[in-house]
Amino acid sequence: MKKLIVHGDPGFRRDATIAVGDEEYVVFGVARQGEWHGPDRPQLWCTVGSEDERETYERRDYVPMFLDTEAVEAEAVDVVEKTPT
Repeated sequence: MKKLIVHGDPGFRRDATIAVGDEEYVVFGVARQGEWHGPDRPQLWCTVGSEDERETYERRDYVPMFLDTEAVEAEAVDVVEKTPT
């Protein structure tokens, strides 16, 4: 599990499957930053991981500030599967 900061909005929401580089992740949570006073493009601060880590996320059995953090541009994110409706 890790934090992923996406500069821009590639069009995914919670529970989507995304690919960054050669890694695939499930998006557990998204916090949208920069709507009012932030940068000229929004930033999505996401908690991502594998499907096996979903229970750990839901039970909050981790320390958010100790997660590895990676920042990428929206163009580097491929949406594999959008949020199921």
